[in-house]
Amino acid sequence: MVQVLTQLNSTLMGMVSRGVVDLRSDTLTQPTEPMRQAMATAPVGDDRYGEDPTVNRLEERFAELVDKPAAVYVPSGTMGNQIALRLHGTSGSNVVVGRRQHLMSYESGAAGMNNAFQIYAVDDVGGVLDADAAAEAVAAGNGGFWPPVSLICLENTHLASGGLAIGAEELGAIAALGPPVHLDGARLFNAAVARGTTAAELASPAATVMSCVSKGLGAPVGSLLAGPADLVTEARLHRRRLGGAMRQAGVVAAGGLFALEHHIDRLADDHARAQRLGDVVAERWPGARLGESEAAGGRPLTNVVAFRHPDSLGLLDHLRQAGIHAGLLAPGVVRLVTHLDVDDADIDRAVAALSSAPE
Repeated sequence: MVQVLTQLNSTLMGMVSRGVVDLRSDTLTQPTEPMRQAMATAPVGDDRYGEDPTVNRLEERFAELVDKPAAVYVPSGTMGNQIALRLHGTSGSNVVVGRRQHLMSYESGAAGMNNAFQIYAVDDVGGVLDADAAAEAVAAGNGGFWPPVSLICLENTHLASGGLAIGAEELGAIAALGPPVHLDGARLFNAAVARGTTAAELASPAATVMSCVSKGLGAPVGSLLAGPADLVTEARLHRRRLGGAMRQAGVVAAGGLFALEHHIDRLADDHARAQRLGDVVAERWPGARLGESEAAGGRPLTNVVAFRHPDSLGLLDHLRQAGIHAGLLAPGVVRLVTHLDVDDADIDRAVAALSSAPE
């Protein structure tokens, strides 16, 4: 017993000395020192009155990057998506959404509680909506058989497909069906870097686009919703109705602005580190990684490694004992997410833990 306790204590002390490698999500990042300095010195004002210069500059910069006329800063990506649904979705209409999209599965049923339209869910295997099913919904609505489609929602990167980056042509094909498109681009800059293009190109088919600065870009708080100026003006009203109007928000907005200026190109490092994790997953559990076949077909994977495992909870426990924190994307689906607080040495530890995991 004493020997067992001694070994356990030695293991725990080793974990403490090495620290924990937290791969549960890219929302867990700490602000870098330069980002903290930018936040500490940011000029501020009352954002509710449109008088916070740092918030205003953040909104302007994001609008420039996605090539939309205007943008609004919101506390979270969920709020940004929910506001977009209010902007486009009309009472008694259908809103076409992928079955596994974030705003369908990971926003606590907010779309149904906050609106009077119907969600029409279609398959989104491989990260892209089933174009035939979406077209059928649009045609049936135009013909008076079904409720008209007021909005189609897309997601890029597609989290439930393991962080697949979708191309502008595929997004544009859905937009060509006619109804306006809202793009949940929570990790849009990951997609742009992975595909060697710009956020503006990927957002071009969408009427509105939301992106998070609090995920891979490493800011502590916030997301932005961009689109036509009149819709963004209306979005500010909905933000206020949802309790999202802020005061001296420049303190946190400065982190987002710093992230947009300094942290986009470095996303490629996260993708490379995720690929190292993906390689060991492919070796240990062939065919288990989500998005593998689509990536082989030309849709690149980004900073998310998601894979099915027969004992997912057991694997999480094994990783935890090695000082690696992972999460679940869905029952039986393990998720590892790289970010700016994870370096090559951390990936070495994660690779070793995965390599030693039971089958």
